[in-house]
Amino acid sequence: MLDIIIWIVIAALFILSFAGIIFPIIPSPLVLWVGFLLYHFVISAGELTLTFWIAMVILTVLLIVSDIVANSYFVKKFGGSKWGERGAAVAVIVGSFIIPPFGILIVPFIVVLLIEMVQKKSSQEALYASIGSLIGFLGGAIAKVVIQVIMIVWFIVVVVI
Repeated sequence: MLDIIIWIVIAALFILSFAGIIFPIIPSPLVLWVGFLLYHFVISAGELTLTFWIAMVILTVLLIVSDIVANSYFVKKFGGSKWGERGAAVAVIVGSFIIPPFGILIVPFIVVLLIEMVQKKSSQEALYASIGSLIGFLGGAIAKVVIQVIMIVWFIVVVVI
């Protein structure tokens, strides 16, 4: 009976990790790791191999870095400033609390637009940088979904096979 409850909690944690893509305040990597560790310490300590743990550390680093790199890359590529990059990163978090889930798209867009205009960029340049922040967020979100799916599938394959 305890195993069933733990499996339900693990499944819930894996689902919750995807909510972290829309609500950045939820630490997706940590939530995934709680699921892995719960399985390891409560259900079966010997099943998850060293290879699994090393792979999960590498994928966790990729998961964290992908979001930052995608956002920064696209804001910069679309002509945004360092302040625009930083503003977009903060605005994603703030935006997740303002009209969720759309705030994570709208708030960074507006913040980057305003920051770039304050820095004397033309409205076209500021708009272009804002579009970069939007593409960066979406690119980072897609990368996070892919990496999280890989982590969860790997876990399931190791546990089931």
